[in-house]
Amino acid sequence: MGVERETLIDRLEAEIALACGRVYEVGEATPLEELELEDGLSIFIKREDFSPIRAYKWRGAYNRMAQLSADELARGIVTASAGNHAQGVALAARKLGTRATIFMPKSTPRMKQLAVKRHGGSSVEIRLVGDTYDRASAAAHEAAESEVLTYIHAYDDLAVMAGQGTLADEIVRSGRGPFDVAFLQVGGGGMAAASAVWLKKHFPSIRVIGVEGEDQASMAAAIEAGQPVTLEKLDVFCDGTAVRKVGQLTHQICGSIIDEWMTVSNDEVCAAIQFHWEQLRCIPEPSGALGMAAALKQREALKGQKVLTILCGGNMDFEQLGSVARRAAIGASHRRYLKIRIPEVNCAMFSLLDSLPETVNIVDFQYGKIHPRDAAPVIGFDLDHLQFEGLAQALAEQNYETLEVTSDTDVHFRMIHYDPKLFTFPKFITLEFHERPGALTDFLREVSPHANLCYFNYLYSGERVGRALLGFEFGSQEAHASFTQYLDKADACRAYEEVGAAALRRML
Repeated sequence: MGVERETLIDRLEAEIALACGRVYEVGEATPLEELELEDGLSIFIKREDFSPIRAYKWRGAYNRMAQLSADELARGIVTASAGNHAQGVALAARKLGTRATIFMPKSTPRMKQLAVKRHGGSSVEIRLVGDTYDRASAAAHEAAESEVLTYIHAYDDLAVMAGQGTLADEIVRSGRGPFDVAFLQVGGGGMAAASAVWLKKHFPSIRVIGVEGEDQASMAAAIEAGQPVTLEKLDVFCDGTAVRKVGQLTHQICGSIIDEWMTVSNDEVCAAIQFHWEQLRCIPEPSGALGMAAALKQREALKGQKVLTILCGGNMDFEQLGSVARRAAIGASHRRYLKIRIPEVNCAMFSLLDSLPETVNIVDFQYGKIHPRDAAPVIGFDLDHLQFEGLAQALAEQNYETLEVTSDTDVHFRMIHYDPKLFTFPKFITLEFHERPGALTDFLREVSPHANLCYFNYLYSGERVGRALLGFEFGSQEAHASFTQYLDKADACRAYEEVGAAALRRML
């Protein structure tokens, strides 16, 4: 490490010590919770979702703004953010009696805009500019120059970094250390840089791992290049860490102090969100679960060690929950999708389901008729590795041809292809049934001899009652008309309703 970087780290350490006397004017220390898992893994979780804005960003924003002169506060400040930094700046502006102009992309969800106004009140003005953070940031810098406002950077500022570092000081003061390894999520690098510096100062043997999302690893790219570089492609699923180019200061410090780098997939992040819910009954935002995702990815190797992660934010968009729940099982390697070839004849679908091992759990079923003789339903299974091997073996022994399609785009978006020109005398129903193993198989056992299944759309919702949209076809109008009696007799059928004529015409 060069003299310049040593000096930079020394300055950051001094700034963190001073920040500890400022940030608690607007917030209190957050908890550090321990999880002792059955496999011997011990994980400590810093709960920044308990902070005033449900994320750590208030620390850096307030520490930087509390050092402004009276003249600077009177003129006002400006920043750019689509998320937690904006809320931190808003909170600090109201506390310090200054005016904050916050530039946000036009695509910023209204919920996040309302959160900023809630924390800042009349102290905040939101300006929506452009479709991306980069455009909003450029506009904010232009306003800072033209309107003589102080720009508050989200991460590339020693005072901002120092404020974020107070969460590491709380970890040290908790008396729960030392820790063997810390997983720190990295966006712009401010929290990771400051936390790594402070943790290594007090726990010299700790191993610090920087964690980035796939397709947003701008810090690892900067370290490889020797300077900050701009990513051409940026994935924004973990929006709180979606930074196209890291800062000069954060790059220097992270490159000097962080021992190892990891990336995690969005599916692995979703699995970590589910892990937090199951263990702590909390729901982190995707960026808040990055560290845990990396820890779970190395779970076997970490047994017997004291592991530290940061739940750095809990501002989850409600609309994301459905996608997170579905992807979590894939990220935990519990959900697998198979395309299984069967003949396009009566009872073939029932025979397939009836041949499956009783231990398998079907959570998704996608099928539409596209060929007069061959069918290939896509079935999603929730199972562990050994159960999947047993399923594959059982299907092979019964001569079913299978193809794993877990990563296919059309499966991900549930694009169920079908050709209505192939349907003869079709009838569609919405089916409601008791959500238990074998319920769909029992239903098909009773109705399959009387109709051919030409469409099947089912997705497990977590309720006690399952729902599916089913399409049947018949050899004659008479068979079509008499099918209702078999539906009425099906024991596994809790309720059904025939799709109306107008809706059916739209489908076909």
